[in-house]
Amino acid sequence: MELAYYSDYAVRLVNTEEPGRNKDSLTSVEAVRDLFGPSTQAARRATDSDVTRFRSVRARLRAVFAAADAGEETQAVDLLNSLLLEFPVSPQISGHDHRDEDGRPKWHMHLADHPSNATAGYAAIAAMGLAFHLTEYGVDRLGLCQAAPCRNAYLDTSTNRSRRYCSDRCATRANVAAYRARKRLENERSASTSRTAERAQDPT
Repeated sequence: MELAYYSDYAVRLVNTEEPGRNKDSLTSVEAVRDLFGPSTQAARRATDSDVTRFRSVRARLRAVFAAADAGEETQAVDLLNSLLLEFPVSPQISGHDHRDEDGRPKWHMHLADHPSNATAGYAAIAAMGLAFHLTEYGVDRLGLCQAAPCRNAYLDTSTNRSRRYCSDRCATRANVAAYRARKRLENERSASTSRTAERAQDPT
């Protein structure tokens, strides 16, 4: 099953909002449709009413990432389970139009949704994809970027479970900020030491 593909639905939706920067790109039906990627048939079901519904699901998915990031494993699972109950999917075997070198279908598992609206369809796939990722790799593979004020969601696919940032850009920015903070502290300590030495040498 295409775990990375389905779990990315959750990441894409959560990252339409940047609370620390007071930014939200999920403001129109076109933005909703863009989230579906190449799934144009599902995107066509979206209406203006889905904007509000998508935002509600986004908040719940972010809560899953936040709980996982805080080490609240049971809470993350409970929050995700509530989404799975509300937005069910049906696994189906699919070959689509993909063929191998012998002309046979490339069978794979596909998550088929039967939604009443675009939000229900997207939420079902996002929640199931995230659930597969969580059970396959562990709750600690779900995180929120540590480069303030970013806090974008990410899925840790590193071999040693060491990822802390959503992108190389955020990692670089955080490393530069940490380096500057260290240098500033070193300079302050050096200046303090110099002043202490001067006072010790001054007989008055």
